Amino acid sequence: MTARIEHLLTSGTFSLDGGTWDVDNNVWIVGDDTEAIVIDAAHDAEAIAQAVGGRTLRAIVCTHAHNDHIDAAPQLAARTGAPILLHPDDLPLWKQTHPDKAPDAELTDGQGLTVAGIELTVLHTPGHAPGAVCLYAPALTALFSGDTLFAGGPGATGRSYSHFPTIIESIRDRLLTLPGDTVVHTGHGETTSIAAEAPHLQEWIDRGF
Repeated sequence: MTARIEHLLTSGTFSLDGGTWDVDNNVWIVGDDTEAIVIDAAHDAEAIAQAVGGRTLRAIVCTHAHNDHIDAAPQLAARTGAPILLHPDDLPLWKQTHPDKAPDAELTDGQGLTVAGIELTVLHTPGHAPGAVCLYAPALTALFSGDTLFAGGPGATGRSYSHFPTIIESIRDRLLTLPGDTVVHTGHGETTSIAAEAPHLQEWIDRGF
């Protein structure tokens, strides 16, 4: 069976530094008819579990630990038995949302995650958050960028735990070096491609956000 990418849109809130905002999040499911992984269990564990259906959920991968990307992860894990994977540099953010539940395993740069016969490589891309990661699946011509890269520019760096020069370095050195036809599946908003975003790097630097 051929691996495929499925998309689910969930809605909730993002809270940090004393503010709360309404947000829509992209949840990505990668797998085939028998097994899958979930990338960013946002807001609605029931809806995500229904989308997974009877498949074996191999992992719940967190691209970073802002609450809107992880709030449904423990409930989904309890329901499915899937481990929650997070880069350790984002544990301080994780603990703000889930002080009594730790992730099950660490994500490391260069790590390979295999599902439905394809491999996704973990790319540590700090900036939006210290432990932010992207997942690159060349067999699917796909990058799952979390909140590191969007259609139109880098993720936000105006709040705690974020740093603009760092996210620019991550995008320049880790993402824009990927093949131009790589489709970028983002944490919020529309998909884009490496070729569509690469020409605008200097504009983002000049703009400073």
